[in-house]
Amino acid sequence: MESKPELNPAQLEVLDLLGAGRDQRPHFDAVLRHELRRDLDDGLAEQVEHVSDDELWVSKHLLGQVLGCERKYVAEESEPFVWTVPIARGSVAHKAIELSIHREGRPAPLELVDDAMARLSEGIDGLADFLQTCGPVPIAELRAEANDRVTKFMESFPPLNPRWWPVTESRIRLEVHDRFIFSGKVDLSLGRAEGNTAGKVLIDLKTGGFSPLHREDLRFYALLETMRVGTPPRLLATYYLDQGTIHPEDVTEGVLHAAVRRVVDGVGRIIELRNGEREPSTAPGPLCRWCPVLDECDVGRHHLDDDDY
Repeated sequence: MESKPELNPAQLEVLDLLGAGRDQRPHFDAVLRHELRRDLDDGLAEQVEHVSDDELWVSKHLLGQVLGCERKYVAEESEPFVWTVPIARGSVAHKAIELSIHREGRPAPLELVDDAMARLSEGIDGLADFLQTCGPVPIAELRAEANDRVTKFMESFPPLNPRWWPVTESRIRLEVHDRFIFSGKVDLSLGRAEGNTAGKVLIDLKTGGFSPLHREDLRFYALLETMRVGTPPRLLATYYLDQGTIHPEDVTEGVLHAAVRRVVDGVGRIIELRNGEREPSTAPGPLCRWCPVLDECDVGRHHLDDDDY
């Protein structure tokens, strides 16, 4: 019989932070779900007639873009989506992590990556086309970068016990007024609600450094999860793989009501900008380095020069 692996300090820290006894889990009133739905319905009611398409799909990425630099958002909206190695590596890594949870034994990270790429290339979507046609050099780069992510995850997280209800790439969706569709995929969730007692933890896996936007992403997911099951998650956590650090946030009614206000604000901006009802504003920041209109943006260039990016 194979012995259980000894946990390293990083894994023990994750285990300690994400775990909670039943007496530590918050309770929420069942009416909260209805209050949040009412606020969403009321906040978006005036926007329905201004939606130019039959449906408006809104993701955490779209909200983050439009509530950041609107000029960058408008520029990127006009560009067609193209699969690249940096974009594909997240999908491959998440698929490999999913396989690591559900396969018996302890496959090596690179073996999981290879299996994930093989499975994803069998699809009929854009990612499958990219994997089938991008050539040996991009495939090698993708394999290496995904392997780095998966290795760091397996080094940092304790082995996930099936009793923790681990789920990867869990899709969540909310429709409002039959016109607005809010959707996303949670990188990893653990636990479950029991009645009105919160028990689920939503986890986003990130490379790079901390950004306040990452916390807002998880609040958006917490709102969708609350609308789905009626009981909010108990904890949100962004895990930074490159640093081996975790940033947690307790879910409260205030967090969820703030998420509603942010969604309503973001949808309003998306509609106004798509309809050409106002000029986009400029909000300089670190993302200016990757902005497609940087050469034409004095504000962005001056920001990068001043901050020596």
